[in-house]
Amino acid sequence: MIRILLADDDELVRAGLRAILATDPDIDVIAEAGDGREAIELTLAHRPDVALLDIRMPRLDGLAAGAEISRAAPSVAVAILTTFGDDAYVARALDEGARGFLLKSGNPRELIAGVHAVAGGGAYLSPRVAARVIGELRSSGLSRATTARTRTAALTERERDVLALLGAGLSNAQIARRLGLVEGTVKGHVSAIFTRLDLRNRVQAAVLAHEAGLIPG
Repeated sequence: MIRILLADDDELVRAGLRAILATDPDIDVIAEAGDGREAIELTLAHRPDVALLDIRMPRLDGLAAGAEISRAAPSVAVAILTTFGDDAYVARALDEGARGFLLKSGNPRELIAGVHAVAGGGAYLSPRVAARVIGELRSSGLSRATTARTRTAALTERERDVLALLGAGLSNAQIARRLGLVEGTVKGHVSAIFTRLDLRNRVQAAVLAHEAGLIPG
C-alpha cells in the first residue's frame, strides 16, 4: 500500500484528486493539508511514502514545503502537482529534491503512474513536462551534449547502463531485474554515479542521461 499525503489549498481540487487516487487499490490517502506549513507538519507526523504537493498554497508554497520535507524526511518521496507548466517551476522543484512533477491538467492515469514511480524509488515527469525539458536539451545545441558525454565518460560500462535506466524512470529494484543484479549492487552503482557526477537526485540523473544520448528517442 502506498501511503499519500495530499496538499492543496482548494478543497474541491483535493476531493477530485483523492477520488482519482482512490481508483487504485494500492494507494491510500492518509492525510490532507491545505497549505505548505501544514503539509510539513503532517508529513513529519504520519511519514507517508509520497507527499503530493500543489505549488500555489498559502503560508508556504509547495516548492518550499517540498524542499523542507526532502531535508527533514528524506525517505518521503516528494511529487509536485500543479496547473503551471512553467520551466522555472520545474527546474526549482527538481533542484530542491522533488522526484516527480505532475500537471493537474494531465490524464488521471499519469497521476497514478507518477505516484507509483516515485513511491518505488524512481522519478516521474508528466509526459508534457518531459517533452518540453527534452526539447530544451535538444535545442541547446552540441555543447550540452558534448559536455554530458564528457562527464559520463568517466563511468564504467555498467554504471552507464544503470544511468540510462535511471533516466528511463526505473527504480533500483526494476534496474536490478533488468540487468540481472541484486538490488544492493544497483544501490552501490547509483551512489557512485551520484558522487562521481555531482548529482543531487534521480531527475537530474535522468536529464544528464538524455543529454548524453544514453536514452534512445
